[in-house]
Amino acid sequence: MNAKRFGKNDRIFLGTLAVILLMGCAWFFLFSGKDGTVVKITVDGRLYGIYALEAEQTVEIKDEENVTNTLKISQRKADMIKADCPDKLCVHQKAISRERETIVCLPNKVVVEIIGGTEADLDSVT
Repeated sequence: MNAKRFGKNDRIFLGTLAVILLMGCAWFFLFSGKDGTVVKITVDGRLYGIYALEAEQTVEIKDEENVTNTLKISQRKADMIKADCPDKLCVHQKAISRERETIVCLPNKVVVEIIGGTEADLDSVT
């Protein structure tokens, strides 16, 4: 018995299905989130500060007295530009600007998150 597993029509169907799925995923990731208005920074689960994305500024994130991370807010994006952790994965992440995007620095327990809406009138909280 000489049975084929995949014929020409099967390959065409699977190729078309793969293209449709890739287009759906691209659409979801590129166009699903809204632009955020506020950057929320937490350190070790506690609120460190809330900053407007509209104001260009550099935020030094400190533990007791040492600066552990430096976050730059410019052109309505937040980007981690410096960290004292050994792997510096947070520095290599892309700048964030859309709701629910995050930058995480695990060694320093820093989470930077973009949120939207109501808290935009706050400049900073420490």
